[in-house]
Amino acid sequence: MTIEVTDRAKVLVEALPYIRRFHGQIVVVKVGGNAIEQRKEETLLDVVLLRYVGMLPVLVHGGGPEITAMSERLGISAEFRNGLRVTDAKTMEVVKMVLTGKVNPDLVATLNRLGGQAVGMSGEDGPSIIAEALDSDLGFVGRVTHINPEPITALVERGYVPVIASIGLGYDGNAYNINADTVAAEVAVALGAAKLILLTDVPGVLGRDQRVVTEIKRAAAEEMISSGQVSGGMIPKLQACLRSLDVVPYAHIIDGRTAHSLLLELFTEAGIGTMVTP
Repeated sequence: MTIEVTDRAKVLVEALPYIRRFHGQIVVVKVGGNAIEQRKEETLLDVVLLRYVGMLPVLVHGGGPEITAMSERLGISAEFRNGLRVTDAKTMEVVKMVLTGKVNPDLVATLNRLGGQAVGMSGEDGPSIIAEALDSDLGFVGRVTHINPEPITALVERGYVPVIASIGLGYDGNAYNINADTVAAEVAVALGAAKLILLTDVPGVLGRDQRVVTEIKRAAAEEMISSGQVSGGMIPKLQACLRSLDVVPYAHIIDGRTAHSLLLELFTEAGIGTMVTP
């Protein structure tokens, strides 16, 4: 498809109000999993562009598929309860090895290669993410009790893009595996972000007609969760959006499989996916 020169100019002009509005503002983006694997280059190129036009992106990532694959290679069977990975001591070692030893460095290296300045960290660094056990039956699965923003803002203020692995540190000295959507929401709240964007591998939140709901208010989102209209992995994503709305004006759930989905959501009037508002 050929884009005329005038159409290219229109695209840039359409983006201008959004660039002006969010210049100097923090945008927390959750990446990882199947979505980032399909569009890693395009997504991270979007992040670099956001930084160059004056926005302040902060990345949070998980790595569920990679953790499962490595566990299987090591002969450790994966067990899930209500969508959460049961994490014993051996599995926690795998989580740390994969997230901080493979996924995080890969994201940082790609961002730097594409012209960004990125620094990798986990919640244990600083420490920036304080956690406690979510349920004793789940082992080292954690919930966030506190975010220490200083290590993150120190990187942002020096022009770096922080890339944060979703591992927290407990007061008991143990590391905890935390849902990356939850971590992204808590980080967005602590940093006073202008937006929270969750990249996923579905088009967005689906209504009863199975079409994407382009915008949903807090009360309607809560009703979708309580009524069982949404299920599985979409529940923690919607809950993360609702949590962020305590501070963050807008939260988005978008399809990370779409090329340059971040730019489409941030810089076009139509956007893509679902926007959750107060």
